[in-house]
Amino acid sequence: MAQSNTGQLPRFPFISDAALEPPAEWAELRAERPVTPVTLASGDEAALLTRYDDVKSLLSDPRFTRPGPGDNAARVADTESGGVFNSEMASVMPQFGAPHLKWRRRVGKWFTAKRMNALRPGMAAMAEQLIDELVAKGAPGDLKSGVAFPLPVWVICDMLGVPDTDRDRFAHWSDVMLSMTRYTQAEFDAAQQEFGRYMGGHIAAKRADPGEDILSALIVDTGNDGELWSDALLSATGIGLLIAGHETTANMIAKMVAMLLADRSRWERLLADPSLVRTAVEESLRADANAGVGMMRYLSEDFEVGGTVLPAGTSAMCSMAAANRDERAFTDPSGMDLGRSPNPHLAFGAGAHACLGQPLARTELQVVLEVLLRKLPALELAVPAAELRRIEGLAVGGLRELPVRW
Repeated sequence: MAQSNTGQLPRFPFISDAALEPPAEWAELRAERPVTPVTLASGDEAALLTRYDDVKSLLSDPRFTRPGPGDNAARVADTESGGVFNSEMASVMPQFGAPHLKWRRRVGKWFTAKRMNALRPGMAAMAEQLIDELVAKGAPGDLKSGVAFPLPVWVICDMLGVPDTDRDRFAHWSDVMLSMTRYTQAEFDAAQQEFGRYMGGHIAAKRADPGEDILSALIVDTGNDGELWSDALLSATGIGLLIAGHETTANMIAKMVAMLLADRSRWERLLADPSLVRTAVEESLRADANAGVGMMRYLSEDFEVGGTVLPAGTSAMCSMAAANRDERAFTDPSGMDLGRSPNPHLAFGAGAHACLGQPLARTELQVVLEVLLRKLPALELAVPAAELRRIEGLAVGGLRELPVRW
């Protein structure tokens, strides 16, 4: 049950001294209190899970999903409604059973490995263009604003058939909707309404003049059950894909490059053996110490995890990033082994609600890394790694900028 905390429970997410380093609390909790009560930005209480097996077990359990409209769940953000996880848009998406599976199947057809391979040449060409533009402006440059942000925005806009010239508007709406502490309820409502109106107009235009994009296809796709989707579900799907398709990946590109440059031997190893790009991407995803809040699950019945029985009505926060550094699941979890294989990290979640767009994210991360290694082999951080600045107050973790030289 959601409840405001008046005691001295630890406030989650924890703050780390350095943008690329994990907070000390993760290791302490995994060792001593793997299931522990914490306070979220809203002041509401949740149960935090930090061990690999516990996080995977809860995320994989089909009984539990994100909070629904009628659940008295903890609010993630400090606004009255609790942010995007508790939003009206999120509630439109089917969360359980057959309806959820049918939704994933219809959308998932656009994120297969085959489709991603077909997109690779275009991604690589865009990455080369962005890197050339960054270099033309002179060093030092900001790799996040110059490459990491515009590339995934361009890709997801192309897939959805929306103009990437609107990317600054998407970025603003996404920031507001993913905020935990930075915007008011009125600003959140305005962003959600503006994004909804924008997407509604876009869907109407696609009905009149369809293209070769996801939304045009979803408008006419009746699936196996012969049902057409409502405008509300089409709009929520489009907004969800736009937010997830650029915000998380843009931040991850910058964090990945920062991690690989923070210890120059990692970059040199990739230059010497570019075949390690795929496993280096997976290891960067696993080692990400600045991933954001994680995934919440609302417990509709009692659930035993980590030796603790959590009662029905509990809001459980699964920290995949903390779990990915669990020494019970990974050898030398605090190090970076660029050739680590297998690497069963939980960066994309697990179970029925695992990230639908993970083939796209992996492809973008691999392509950007391949092109950077080829075009900018002398790439290096322009500031010490310890001086990199985190984004604060968003549900998704990232760096404010990534200053580099080449």
